[in-house]
Amino acid sequence: MKLTRQTMILDIINKNDIATQEELAEELKKRNIVATQATISRDIKELRLIKTQGANGMYRYALMERAEDSMEERWMRLFSESVLNITAANNLIVLHTVNGTASAAAGAIDKLRWDEIIGTIAGDDTILVIARSNEDVPSVMARFRQMMR
Repeated sequence: MKLTRQTMILDIINKNDIATQEELAEELKKRNIVATQATISRDIKELRLIKTQGANGMYRYALMERAEDSMEERWMRLFSESVLNITAANNLIVLHTVNGTASAAAGAIDKLRWDEIIGTIAGDDTILVIARSNEDVPSVMARFRQMMR
């Protein structure tokens, strides 16, 4: 029963924008599965569902992996709207950004979790990106430039 219910929950949130546990319970009921709010709450925790903002601006349940995919698109957009130019020396890459956006753009870089990047340091309009090696710099810069388009 639990496996069937949880499979149904995943199907429901993949096909519908479900914002509340009550909406989820109603959708389950339409499929002849009756579940209490407590049961649905436990299922949400076990399935590792989170609320994420949908394309329409409303919040909805989603699998954590899907939410992360959606967030990666947002990080890319934030980066492309903030970064003005890129230069490098050895394994250090310096990005100049619009005033006040370096911290957010550095956060976006950190969230991408590229193996070639050890870390970032941000000021107001400048980001220092530390690459793992000098050899990694050309490919990282190419990816940054692609993100700027």
